[in-house]
Amino acid sequence: MHGCLPTGTSRTAHFLDTCRLLCRSGAPVLLSPKMIEELLSMLEKVGALLAPFLVALDCAAALFMGCLNSRPLRLPPGYEDPALLAAETASVTVSEVEALYELFKRLSSSVIDDGLIHKEEFQLALFKNSKKENMFSDRVFDLFDVKQNGVIDFGEFVRSLSVFHPSASQDDKIDFAFKLYDLRHTGFIEREEVEQMLIALLSESDMKLSDEIVDAIIDKTFSEADTKGDGKIDKDEWRNFVLQNPSLMKIMTLPYLKDITTLFPSFVFKSEVEDAV
Repeated sequence: MHGCLPTGTSRTAHFLDTCRLLCRSGAPVLLSPKMIEELLSMLEKVGALLAPFLVALDCAAALFMGCLNSRPLRLPPGYEDPALLAAETASVTVSEVEALYELFKRLSSSVIDDGLIHKEEFQLALFKNSKKENMFSDRVFDLFDVKQNGVIDFGEFVRSLSVFHPSASQDDKIDFAFKLYDLRHTGFIEREEVEQMLIALLSESDMKLSDEIVDAIIDKTFSEADTKGDGKIDKDEWRNFVLQNPSLMKIMTLPYLKDITTLFPSFVFKSEVEDAV
């Protein structure tokens, strides 16, 4: 087997030896038809040998690019699928969740661009001033920050904001409002808590009332809401009080959330998920 070489290999070696001799002699290299035929034959064999490697290389490149294209886009921490969020909240559609994501991106990058809403960014959105402190905004931020880690991620943002949607249930709004006033997390609203929140709201609206008027408002509130007369308002008393005074729930509805898709249409038009009819 090792005593002879294939004919193609002999012709190639002969051709290469001839080329070396001509180059060393310095004579002009003129290729005869026979030599050209041998050259073409040799190139065909070289091409045949390289073909499997080129195919393998092409497949490897395609596989690598496929892996790159299949990698998910980098999403901020706490990002959740819009369809799942919409199904969970019920009051918000998929398109509205996607539009809220555009709003979330703007808020979460206004001070620290890390895909999370910090308290400074929350205050900036509410008061156009990241340094302004207000107990009302702090309380709302704390309720949005469900995980209590000092920031609001996208899932928390949508779930909490959905309570203010015009389509949200009255029970959800009443429950959120109760938590807003229950500053000490005792499951009751006490006089001092109502006073603190009232003063904070008056301060934010630049309204100035005398201490006597503030006390009168609180007295009237407890005389109507605290039906058990124990100096505190539980959840059932709060619910009955709110149902008798529906104007108290006006702050729990943000009408623009119903039109959020028209405020951020460029994002919604990219949606790949259809809202359920």
